[in-house]
Amino acid sequence: MSRDRVAIRPRAESAAGRRAVCDRARQRGFRTFVLPRTEAFDRGPDEVVLWEDAGQLHPSEGAPVPVVRVDSESALSRAVNRTPVGGTLVIEWVADRVIPLENAVAARGRRFALWTVARTPSEVPAALGALEHGADLVIVDVRSAEEVDHLETLVEGPLPSRLEWTLLPLSSVGPAGVGDRVIVDATSLLRPEEGLLVGSAAAFLFHVASEAEGSRFSRPRPFRVNAGAAHSYVLLADGTTRYLSELGPGDPVLVATPDATVRSVRVGRIKVERRPLVLLVADDGGVSRTLFAQEAESVRVTTEAGRVPTTEVRPGTRVRGVRLPAARHLGRAVEESIEER
Repeated sequence: MSRDRVAIRPRAESAAGRRAVCDRARQRGFRTFVLPRTEAFDRGPDEVVLWEDAGQLHPSEGAPVPVVRVDSESALSRAVNRTPVGGTLVIEWVADRVIPLENAVAARGRRFALWTVARTPSEVPAALGALEHGADLVIVDVRSAEEVDHLETLVEGPLPSRLEWTLLPLSSVGPAGVGDRVIVDATSLLRPEEGLLVGSAAAFLFHVASEAEGSRFSRPRPFRVNAGAAHSYVLLADGTTRYLSELGPGDPVLVATPDATVRSVRVGRIKVERRPLVLLVADDGGVSRTLFAQEAESVRVTTEAGRVPTTEVRPGTRVRGVRLPAARHLGRAVEESIEER
């Protein structure tokens, strides 16, 4: 994963702010940190810490590595030539950063490891992708916990830039027996208006809202989406679909707000349990689009009037969702004729 090639260097002014950056980064799955020797840090079993002191990085094993400031082509050439085979070159760019990094990647070949410093999260994608290979490690300055969230979306890869939202009327709502429904618990906190895109056919995915609101008899669980029956499609962060039954910890799913924002969040846990289901059938110009969801006050679908529990939706209610190409092969859209019922 790209985040395995990213090291967090907290730059908040206060110690509390730097701890908040590290805590959020851990929650987002980052495992490498660059910290001053004076900073207190309880390293986890799978985490890597590079201690920074007097312009050098000190790994837990091996010799310290100097951080080389490069401001010209000649300085880059000297740095490359001085790096021994099997060594590590760490570059902090003073001026231009994209073309010089491409030159460094080309000169590196397989001779040594190349690390680079990014001044902001926005610089990370170019550093990871220079000449298709990029730096082996990108050390990024992060000033707040919110910047960690922004960094996560950047290293996840491109999210769908535009979703085709629409409203469809429900033609019928009724009990569908007991089935295996899937709860998706994320490693991120969701807002009430955010949710997953789920449905029995990829051509139309219903917006199922998070449990950030709770109900009269259940507390809010802002990390949770009670998504639907096990056979249902769910939209992933890269625009592909997967069956809910196939999701597992660490998978990136797309969290969407209707007609507004999208972001990638990671699955922390999946819960599959036998529960009473309700079948929502939406009329898409004479074609039925279906969602099997748990019948419960805490499970809400998004309608033109807001988020409504599955216990309260009725025929005629217009539900919000997204149109996608219907034909899928291993979750990816393909051009072929298909009919899903």
